[in-house]
This record gives sequence, C-alpha cells and structure tokens, in this order.
Amino acid sequence: MPILNHMVQYYQTRIDASFAALSDATRRGVLEQLGRADASITDLAAKFHMTLTGMKKHVGVLEQAGLVTTEKIGRVRTCKLGLRRLEEEAAWIERHRQLWAARFDALDEVVEELKRKEKAHGRKKRR
Repeated sequence: MPILNHMVQYYQTRIDASFAALSDATRRGVLEQLGRADASITDLAAKFHMTLTGMKKHVGVLEQAGLVTTEKIGRVRTCKLGLRRLEEEAAWIERHRQLWAARFDALDEVVEELKRKEKAHGRKKRR
C-alpha cells in the first residue's frame, strides 16, 4: 500500500501544480505564446507589460509544473513548452464534466416531471 499511496500523492501533487499554474491568466497567456514560438523571459515580460522579476516568477511556476522549460545561453534565458502534456488534467476534467452532465440531466428529468404533474393537476382543477 505505501507505493500506491505514494503514487496517489505524486499524481495529486502533479495535477495540483498544473491547475495552480493554469489558474493565472498571465501564465495561460505565456503558454499560448510559447505554443507559437520560443521566447526569452525579457521578451515575455515586455509582451505582458511586466517586470522581469514578475515574469521570472510566472515562468518558475510553469517550470515547476513541467509545462515550460528554460535554457540559459549567455545572458539570455529562453523559454519553450515543456515535454509534459496535460492528458491527466484533461482526463480529470472530463470525468468531472461527465459527472456534472449526468447530474444536470437528472435534474432536467425532475423538472420535466414536475412540469407534467403541474400541468395535469392544473387541468383537473379547472373542470
């Protein structure tokens, strides 16, 4: 059991890091930008109208989540998309989307049944 527990904790830590990284609009923008082309931290900071220190922090969060990698060549630190994909996160979202869809479908059925009963009850009263 300890190995399984370790795997669950690793999975939760990894998925938590991903969602934490993706929770910020600037970091999502950085990922979109890097999806088009690699960029230096300086270029990203300028594009997002931020200080270099602020952008370094955002890139650090993305790097910890495995979504971005950086490489320093001379004085320039270049960022690119990381090798890690978001398949686990997408699967988590899909499971919860299905759960909520099923709940809303069940709620729709209850509402429709109440409407039918109200309509039938209303007809009986009028007679």
